[in-house]
Amino acid sequence: MKKITLMMIAAMLAMAQMNATASSTQGAAAPAGDDNNERVYDVPRPFDNDDEESTKHWTAVTSGFYIGLGVKHSYDAINNSFEVGLLNAIGVKYNSLHGQVITLGVGINHKSYSIKRPVMLVRDDAGVVTTGVYPSNNADEIKRRSSNLNLWTLQVPLMFRQRIVKKLEIGVAGILDWNTFARVDNHYELNKVENDTRYKGLKQNKVGFDLMGTLTWDGMGIYCRYSPGKFFKDGYGPEVKNTWTIGLSLAM
Repeated sequence: MKKITLMMIAAMLAMAQMNATASSTQGAAAPAGDDNNERVYDVPRPFDNDDEESTKHWTAVTSGFYIGLGVKHSYDAINNSFEVGLLNAIGVKYNSLHGQVITLGVGINHKSYSIKRPVMLVRDDAGVVTTGVYPSNNADEIKRRSSNLNLWTLQVPLMFRQRIVKKLEIGVAGILDWNTFARVDNHYELNKVENDTRYKGLKQNKVGFDLMGTLTWDGMGIYCRYSPGKFFKDGYGPEVKNTWTIGLSLAM
């Protein structure tokens, strides 16, 4: 009897060991947290905003420093041009937190047009800007010639940006310009004497409208800007318009 009892206890212990082994095997086969043995996959969504700092819909911003070169001008006497500015010296940003951003602000812009040699820009008493000539075209007498048409602008940009993947974004903006100040700057050296002439009080168009497109990665990228409006009021200067500019942007 004692022998039979010991055999039964041994059999029960063996069965318990087998059940424990089977339970541990089943637990390892099924992932924790899965119901009905269904697998769950994380599907990447490129338009989700994974920027931990972008957790608010509305924020105040200072953004959009840029510098660019003119690539096309309507006025043949223009040699080249450049611009530099801050798109939003102060502005407000709406972030959908899903890859869409809208900004509205007030910024500043400065654009300078360089005139081809040997002519320069002059202004008469009526405020009309025309092309003139330097006092001498003799290369031995006159040196370091330059003539520039400068414009300072207060701008109001409305921009929409869309995230494509990760930190890559495209943007488009309409910009309302208030052309606050314009000036002609001439410089030349004649017989080793430097001469500077400035003409203020130009009759520039006070209001203009530009279009801008951007392509940025983590806020840094390239932009293209089209300025279709005329620089001068009709009859007060050369027809400077339809300017195309491309350049680099930072913190857009």
